[in-house]
Amino acid sequence: KFKITRRLDYDFTTVIEKVNLKAGVPIMGGLIVVITVFFVNLFFNPENSSKNLLVLLFIFALSALLGGFDDVLNIYGRERAKLRPLKRTIKLIMVHKDLSKRIALILSLPWAAYKRFFYMLGSNPGKGIQAHEKIIIQSIAGFALGYAAYFLIPSEMQGLLHIPIADVFIDIGLLIIPFAWLTVVLMTNAVNLADGMDGLAASQLIFSYGGFLVISLFKGELWLTFLIATVIGSLTSYLYFNVPPARFQMGDVGSLSLGALLAGVAFMASEPLMLLIISFPFVITLLSTVVQGIGRRLLGRRIFRMAPVHYHFQMHNDWSEEKVVMRLALLGFFMMIFGLWVFFIDYYS
Repeated sequence: KFKITRRLDYDFTTVIEKVNLKAGVPIMGGLIVVITVFFVNLFFNPENSSKNLLVLLFIFALSALLGGFDDVLNIYGRERAKLRPLKRTIKLIMVHKDLSKRIALILSLPWAAYKRFFYMLGSNPGKGIQAHEKIIIQSIAGFALGYAAYFLIPSEMQGLLHIPIADVFIDIGLLIIPFAWLTVVLMTNAVNLADGMDGLAASQLIFSYGGFLVISLFKGELWLTFLIATVIGSLTSYLYFNVPPARFQMGDVGSLSLGALLAGVAFMASEPLMLLIISFPFVITLLSTVVQGIGRRLLGRRIFRMAPVHYHFQMHNDWSEEKVVMRLALLGFFMMIFGLWVFFIDYYS
């Protein structure tokens, strides 16, 4: 009705077969998960007045709003202007005749450098919210989680970071707050990058949340177990309609919110570093994109044939989309099992 569908302004048929078939597929399907998880936990979670739960729901809802606006702007918004090169800004500061203009340019230089940094990592101006703008909202969510991870947990656990495999605790004190911020930003964007193939992000999320479901249940955190169970149930319903060929796609409203919540769940389970194991497919997705962006901007060449890495597999090995999704799903399942094995070895050692 509202024509909220995937639009492609570039002909991908010369690069990846069948990608153009996604044009016209409805997006924002992640609303199914967002609405269900938010209201079920707000009203029916056994500890729905818990401050920890309310912080996670705040992070979840804020990220969903950010993603929803981005989805709508990508369809109805205007094309954003390209960034001015930083060298040009510096040159204007040195040669501009108008003193007030030079002062304004000097004051805007940190913001210009900030935007340029994300451009170097691969961000390109489009119709939606740009990467450097998203980070600001994601930072609010990240610092909210950091506050909860330090001030809303038992005093004997404040500032402690568990190192899996080594099974040691490091007291990083208040540094847990910026660490939580960084984790939210990275996981949010990692899940967002994985939402490019039918069924890929949803299947990986089910395994990631599944690992933390077992951990939270084993630790007796029933409110967290209930929250994760509603996420997995909602994702399973969504995946039924997202298997190839997808009837609708998750969109940023789902990927950004579920990525942020995944980071929050890991901290509430006191196992944030387990994300590196249980959510390893998301880690390599994010790393491949960063490496590709740096390679293009600084080295002038591509490291991968296409990023994120699942497109590289599709192009380099001539795999079908279904084969890529299935094999990455198997990797996700294996890493979930491996992560749980590490957790129980640490627990009983």
